[in-house]
Amino acid sequence: MLLGEIGAAQGLKGEVRLRSFTEEEAAITAYGPLEDETGLVIEIEALRATPKALIARIKGVTTRERAEALTGTKLYVPRSRLPEREEEEWYHAELIGLAALDRDGATIGTVVAIQNFGAGDLLELAPANGGPTVLIPFTRETVPEIDVEGERLTLVPPAGLLE
Repeated sequence: MLLGEIGAAQGLKGEVRLRSFTEEEAAITAYGPLEDETGLVIEIEALRATPKALIARIKGVTTRERAEALTGTKLYVPRSRLPEREEEEWYHAELIGLAALDRDGATIGTVVAIQNFGAGDLLELAPANGGPTVLIPFTRETVPEIDVEGERLTLVPPAGLLE
């Protein structure tokens, strides 16, 4: 599961900016060593918050050049290390890729991302009939049923949104 991403180098001693996708930003350190896309283990030795960003020191990274080489590295943790989710709670990664069906079972599209611009989560949907993606509020009214194991959810989009 994707927990964060390394941003630009910060300073000259190997620190990096860090984007955390955990509910509480600093909680990214609570899951132990992280891995990149290739399985390389990445350990956060220290983390501090500034008004503009989280700043991390990565084990073994002591120069700006080494930090710059990590820019854009996505940080993952095995699902087994994450806490079990509560009822009516989902990890974003579990929703991405689900088929969105209408109440009659017809395919509307596929969830390609979860966005949040400050007013709540939005499902980004790639319509089955093609065209640009559509943002749909992720609420009980618009998504009355989610079946992660069945790889689908029921979608009741606001009137006129998909027309």
